[in-house]
Amino acid sequence: MQRIRLRYTKRGRLRFTSHRDFQRAFERALRRAEVPMAYSAGFTPHPKVSYANAAPTGTGSEAEYLEIALTEARDPEKLRALLDESLPAGLDVVDAVEARTSGLADRLTASVWELRLDGVDPAQAERAVSAFTTAEAVEVQRTTKNGVRTFDARSAVVQLETHSEPADRPTDQPCAILRLVVRHVTPAVRPDDVLSGLRAVADLAPPVPAAVTRLAQGLFDEETGTVTDPLAPDREAATAPTADSAAAAKASA
Repeated sequence: MQRIRLRYTKRGRLRFTSHRDFQRAFERALRRAEVPMAYSAGFTPHPKVSYANAAPTGTGSEAEYLEIALTEARDPEKLRALLDESLPAGLDVVDAVEARTSGLADRLTASVWELRLDGVDPAQAERAVSAFTTAEAVEVQRTTKNGVRTFDARSAVVQLETHSEPADRPTDQPCAILRLVVRHVTPAVRPDDVLSGLRAVADLAPPVPAAVTRLAQGLFDEETGTVTDPLAPDREAATAPTADSAAAAKASA
């Protein structure tokens, strides 16, 4: 009867939850919030929840998306608040819209990532970024279930630049912050692949693991160089006048 699209986060220690861990927590939250879920058919019915492009385990995120199907209509904002209260702090439901357009997954074509490199001098990071972005190709290796795979980590990277340490997070140790925009391609290029590429081209090796956070994901706008909000089309469709309301307005005029 109704489909709701949600944006949720993985913050703090909850970034170490796997996608399966989140699925279990979210299904418990649906039951606690008494959401009128639609279920699949068959011998083992399960709630109709569609997950889209989940972030890797160990990375934080401000922009994870899913869609749920309901048997009864609900106000998206009230539903968001109920689900947020039913999830642990760190797994926060921060946005909800009624699905009025198709193809949410098709609108998740790029991600914006922040990579915090503690112990790395910003000038060293700047040189490594320059070497990476000017290279025609940067081959890296990743171990998969089918063995070691070699692929180009450079072609999927749209933007890679250094940023200054925020004033509210002073530290005695050097810290380099990278901002990365990467297209969702096959094979997927992940932030750790880009770090491997920086090590390959400039011997950049952070002394501690990088703190990685996805800041946004959506369609990449070639003109502005930004990643757009994938829920915006649903909001626009909700506020657009319908054919009946337009006809009524014309008749009253």
